[in-house]
Amino acid sequence: MKQQGDFNMEYNQLIKELTAFRDSRGWNQYHTLPALARAVGIESGELNELFLWDMENDNKFSEKQKHDMELELADILTYCYYMCDKLGVQPNDIVQEKLDINKKRHWKFDE
Repeated sequence: MKQQGDFNMEYNQLIKELTAFRDSRGWNQYHTLPALARAVGIESGELNELFLWDMENDNKFSEKQKHDMELELADILTYCYYMCDKLGVQPNDIVQEKLDINKKRHWKFDE
């Protein structure tokens, strides 16, 4: 199992590569927080589109379908990572914070 420190080192290397890729193309000027949030939504829609009208599949997916899902998730995560970079936060830190909040919450169906 990977330690948190391992993830941070991997994340730091990945965000360095992502921002170098972005900057080499001059895209940073377009990567505002609102634009990145819209991009996350658009990519999420593309992930959802993979399931459109497929009522018979019921969690039985081909390797190609799974790979297509992975690539769409990668697009979503890429934009999320760009947002984390702009906000100066680590993704695992904010996910852990939200998980800690959710552990204390109760929903109607929990009662």
